[in-house]
Amino acid sequence: MLVVDAKELTKCYGTFTAVNGISFSIEQGECFGFLGPNGAGKTTVMGVIHCFMPPTSGEVRVFGIDVSADPGGIKARLGVMPQDDNLDPDLSVLENLVVYARYFDIPKKRGALLAAELLAFVELTDKAAVKIGDLSGGMKRRLLLARALINTPELLILDEPTVGLDPHSRHAVWEKLRHLREKGTTLILTTHYMEEAEKICDRVAIMDSGRIITVDSPHHLMEAHGGSLEDVYLKLTGRSLAD
Repeated sequence: MLVVDAKELTKCYGTFTAVNGISFSIEQGECFGFLGPNGAGKTTVMGVIHCFMPPTSGEVRVFGIDVSADPGGIKARLGVMPQDDNLDPDLSVLENLVVYARYFDIPKKRGALLAAELLAFVELTDKAAVKIGDLSGGMKRRLLLARALINTPELLILDEPTVGLDPHSRHAVWEKLRHLREKGTTLILTTHYMEEAEKICDRVAIMDSGRIITVDSPHHLMEAHGGSLEDVYLKLTGRSLAD
C-alpha cells in the first residue's frame, strides 16, 4: 500500500523553483529518506506532504487523499518532528505533550496517560516537571519526537531529526526510530548525515537543486557506484553535501 504518491510535484516561491517536477512513492512501513544539502528542496517536499503548504503544480496523495482536498484529514493521521525547536518554554516537559494532545481532541486525562508513556519511550520520565530551557539539545530532540507521536500517527515525518546532536544523542534517536519502524510506522525523514541514511533508511531519494537524481536503497547505491553515500552523491551531482 502506498502511503505517499507524488507525481510531477513542483513548488515555487515567486520566480524561485524550490522543487522541480519530482515524482516518488513511499510504501507503508518503509523508512524513506530525502538526502541532500541545505537548499536541495528536502524541507519543502516535507511541507507539502504534511499539508503545511500546497504544491504549485503536480499531484501529491497521502493515504490516497489529495493534499489539497482534505489537509485536515491527513494531518490527523500523521506526526511531524520539525527541524527547529518550537517547544513551549513556559511549559514543563509533560505539559508540552498534554497541551499538544488537545490539538487532536485527545481528552486531558487520556493525554496525560499518553504523555507519560511517551516520556518513558524517549527516556525523559525523570524530566517531566522540568522546563524546556533546562533540557540539553538531545533531550529537546527526543521530546519533539515524543510530541510527534502523541496522536499515534500512521506516518511520522522527521525534518533533520538529529541535526546538531552529538554522536551519543544521535544514536539514541536512531534507536527510537528503528523501534517505531519495527512496529510498522511509516517514516519519512530529511537528512544530510550519510551515516543516518545508511543506518535507518530502506530507500533514499538523492536530491539536488530541487530535483531527485535517483531513488534506491543505500546499499544498492553504494554497491552500484562504489564508495560511501558521500562518494555516491559527489559522483551523481558533481558536488559534496558540504557545498
